[in-house]
Amino acid sequence: MELLAPARDFLAMSAAINNGADAVYIGLAGYNMRAHSGGFSMDDLKKAVGSCHESGVKLYLCTNTTMRDKDLDDLRKIMPEISSLGVDALIASDLGVLNLARAEGLDVHLSVQANISNLESLKLLSELGVKRVILSRELSLSEIKDIVKKSPLEVEVFVHGAMCLAISGRCFLSAYLYQKSANCGECLQPCRRTWKLTSDSSELLIGENLPENSEKASNIFSGHLLSPKDLCMVEHIPELIDAGISCFKIEGRARPAEYVATVTRVYRESIDGYQKGHWKFDEKWLDDLKKVYNRGFDTGFYYKIPHQTSSSNQATHRKKDVGEVVNYYQRAQAAEIRLWNDLQEGDEVIIQGPTTGSVVQKARSLQIHGKNIQKAQKGDNIGLMVKERVRPGDIIYKLYEKS
Repeated sequence: MELLAPARDFLAMSAAINNGADAVYIGLAGYNMRAHSGGFSMDDLKKAVGSCHESGVKLYLCTNTTMRDKDLDDLRKIMPEISSLGVDALIASDLGVLNLARAEGLDVHLSVQANISNLESLKLLSELGVKRVILSRELSLSEIKDIVKKSPLEVEVFVHGAMCLAISGRCFLSAYLYQKSANCGECLQPCRRTWKLTSDSSELLIGENLPENSEKASNIFSGHLLSPKDLCMVEHIPELIDAGISCFKIEGRARPAEYVATVTRVYRESIDGYQKGHWKFDEKWLDDLKKVYNRGFDTGFYYKIPHQTSSSNQATHRKKDVGEVVNYYQRAQAAEIRLWNDLQEGDEVIIQGPTTGSVVQKARSLQIHGKNIQKAQKGDNIGLMVKERVRPGDIIYKLYEKS
């Protein structure tokens, strides 16, 4: 049972590794579905593979955009280097990429972009040399179980993160409105905006429920009509494991390190609890997931057809940078922090850095010149108890509840 976490940069990668990911997936600059998040260069890739493998974590590389001949010609030139660096698998949606990867002996995981939703497709893909398939998000858990029973391939599914309006992300709305193609990783997400739907008929209904701000007495309905809630399956980990699925995938290669850290840790705890025979749903898991970016939660297509819409980010907490780490003292398990905003004992803080990842804890044992204090002010250099190793230059943030 593999837990697969996303990483947009080295900071998020460290957050995934440090919070229990079995594997991390990243985007190759120019070839991945999160073009706005940059992606990793070929120079970055060597370091990324090394960081993951040193921790016993696998690294998968996304090359799952729409591929034209020029794109394949460019990819063909760097494919031998990708293989030599030890990437554990390519995530691809194009058969041309599959062909190039096979020639270099690289394992291929077929992307959700390919919209694979039946057993016959898996049989054919097995003959073509695919190792794993990320199944379409539009399948129910019952349908997934039936596929897994007879599948010749490993099966991966999404368990958490953004849901797309279009089938497996194949959308033309962004390209139509802004000339930015979702299928080339440039989606500007117009679906997440507020839309107004008008009709000559006052009998117009939208799904089973109208948006919260609908004007029921008129023929105008406005709201987030095209924006689904986020997928969240942490309460249903036992059913997913029992279905025989090989890998649980967290969506979020555009998300910051604290998101990756929190979501990975929560699902790690849930998976481990069930596999060790003492699983019990913990309400704190949902509370923690709500603290980071989310559009509200739903179970997607696993149990029903989703119809609820979301008014964008519903995270219960925000973060504000308050200082940076000057030094860390391993023996004392304490960090010296230079503050540029106030901090007091009991505040919930995040310490982030490219190697550190994302460390979340309460501010405790604050000291100035060896004396305990309750509150520190802007400009102070303080000592802060931190059990996990942090590093000079790491940024410290204070979490606070949204009003």
